[in-house]
Amino acid sequence: MAKRFERARRRMAGWLRQGIEPQTLAFTLALGFAVGAMPVLGVATPLCVVLAWALRLNPAAIQAANYAAYPVQLAMMLPFVHLGGWLFVRVAGRELAPATLFHISAHGALPRLGALAIEAMTGWLVVAIPAVALATLALAPLLRRMPRMEHAGAIE
Repeated sequence: MAKRFERARRRMAGWLRQGIEPQTLAFTLALGFAVGAMPVLGVATPLCVVLAWALRLNPAAIQAANYAAYPVQLAMMLPFVHLGGWLFVRVAGRELAPATLFHISAHGALPRLGALAIEAMTGWLVVAIPAVALATLALAPLLRRMPRMEHAGAIE
């Protein structure tokens, strides 16, 4: 674990040496992690590519944060579905319990799964937007100190 932390620290120092401002790197990492936690599989990586290109962010940094968030993505799928369901105030009987998946046709399950995906994405957005702002605010001061630490020999 210590080796992984040290390797991540070296990568961040390398990105800072490439001329990325600490505030921009903090936003890139926060955005990549938030997008990586999105409750829909297979969408995060292409979305990070598009965001990095559109916002002129470091593609390696945003993808590193995206991949680091994969365990969070898996762990938070169900909570995001529940949060979205709470936000949409589900009508009784509209829930899709795992056991009911075996008892309904594919034709009946697809609209329900689509509704659950929309609810999960809404729950994720409610959490992700403030999380990106807070993570950016928390990471920026730490990243501002990194070049000083590197010149002092702490990262080499």
